[in-house]
Amino acid sequence: MKRLLLIIMSVVLLASCGQGQKIKVAVFQGDGGAATCIRETVAALSLDEDMEVRIVHSSDIAAGVLDSLDAIVIPGGGGSRQYLSLGQTNMALIKDFVHRGGGAVGICAGAYLFSNTPDYTCMALTGARAIDREHDNRGHGMAKMTLNKEGKKIFHELAKEDTSYVFYYEGPVFVESDVPYTSFGTMESDVHEEGGAPAGMTNGKPFLTGNDYGKGKVFTVVGHPEATPGKMWMVPRMVRWTLGKPLKTYPAEVLTPPVAPEEILMSVDDLRYESQCFQTFLYGTAQEKVAALGWLEDHYSWDCKTWLQGLLYDASPQVRARAAKYVGAIQYLPYEADLKAALLRENDTKARAAMQQALDALAALRPWKYPGRQAASGLDQLNIREQH
Repeated sequence: MKRLLLIIMSVVLLASCGQGQKIKVAVFQGDGGAATCIRETVAALSLDEDMEVRIVHSSDIAAGVLDSLDAIVIPGGGGSRQYLSLGQTNMALIKDFVHRGGGAVGICAGAYLFSNTPDYTCMALTGARAIDREHDNRGHGMAKMTLNKEGKKIFHELAKEDTSYVFYYEGPVFVESDVPYTSFGTMESDVHEEGGAPAGMTNGKPFLTGNDYGKGKVFTVVGHPEATPGKMWMVPRMVRWTLGKPLKTYPAEVLTPPVAPEEILMSVDDLRYESQCFQTFLYGTAQEKVAALGWLEDHYSWDCKTWLQGLLYDASPQVRARAAKYVGAIQYLPYEADLKAALLRENDTKARAAMQQALDALAALRPWKYPGRQAASGLDQLNIREQH
């Protein structure tokens, strides 16, 4: 009997130890990666309680950091610039890492980099081939996407949706090559608002793809779920798929966008007005700034995310309050630290209330991290360990 009890206790102990092990994920930061994409990818991965996220550079990869990781994510930016930033030695190390059983996720430019595209600087980790590269600057906005049967198995929370919406920003247009891969979802939006891009090129093409590579798996997405309210959880889910980990379900606040999404593709006129908004934030009145923030939020502005940070410290309490509301509405975790700092300095009652409401909304995305829905203390709380 004693021996049986010891065996049972050992099994329970081993199981508990296994549950406590973190999934170690790195986000690559190189000269080709967009700063916005990097911080949003890190924030999206932080939604998974079981993931330990860090940023790595080319020097870290060369020094052997992949041996301590489970998966690596290449975020958006410029695929060819990331190719140069990594260098052939490091790309060979990444391919070997995946071949030995590691996971890899490529987002937008990362998907470009992982593709199997002739006459393009890519790693051939997937079977997807990019076409119409001469019109890469085809446009952006909130795009329509549909999941197929296999995609609904991975993102089962979206299985009942006829159409889902994910932000798209000049991502690759994929078709098949000689190397097989699986498509999990289809791009339904026809994006051709800029750069003289032809119509009918993006719609009907793969939006989400996956494939085996040796003992490992690779997942790519041509859009930006990490930048989409209510869809950020898709990034850690992709990582879990590449590693064969259980597809953990996330809190309702993570799965539900604050505002019901719709297709909004930025037209040339919209882009002109967006540029005018930047000038408004520099030289406009408080009322003009508040109006601009409303328009930008309604149009899911990509550029405004880089302007919001300073507006939390604007001279006008009305602007500060509206900027805080915007941050909460788009679930923008990277500015959690700024909200906290601005709240500590805020004397206006309405602005304080808006900032606290936004902080509570962000804290609700990770209830396991902030018991009692207490606001987070800063971006350093995102479980990032940046190594230089």
